[in-house]
Amino acid sequence: MSLESVKSYLSDYGIADRVLEFEVSIATVELAAQAVGCEPARIAKTLSFNVKDAPVLIVFAGDIRVDNAKYKSQFGVKAKMLTPDETVELIGHAIGGVCPFAVKDGVTVYLDESLKRFETVFPACGSNNSAIELTIPELERYSNRVAWVDVGK
Repeated sequence: MSLESVKSYLSDYGIADRVLEFEVSIATVELAAQAVGCEPARIAKTLSFNVKDAPVLIVFAGDIRVDNAKYKSQFGVKAKMLTPDETVELIGHAIGGVCPFAVKDGVTVYLDESLKRFETVFPACGSNNSAIELTIPELERYSNRVAWVDVGK
């Protein structure tokens, strides 16, 4: 899956034309913030985990890291990120473009509470040079999130 699969997915909601594409890589929070012209915290970074042999995505604000104690309390296991190869295989997007849109079947998506302090955020769109600006209610709707969690610090 890729930028094209995300655009196709977002076209079902009538917002594919809002996808931003850049000539440079925005694969890190810092690069993405420079490209879109916002503070790094507003970059919605999507991290991929293995939770009891199931792929899970958690979307965090760009300035937040995983709080291991909160994570273990929420999911009952220690935080274990997927490898780059596992991410492509299980999620459908490569590191740098991982997003909560157009993911493979069986992937569970959570949004971290850290996002709620912003009116809009910028998640990636399946490639290391794409993003979209969404309100928090839009992110909830288009990501098909299961629940909000508080696992960041």
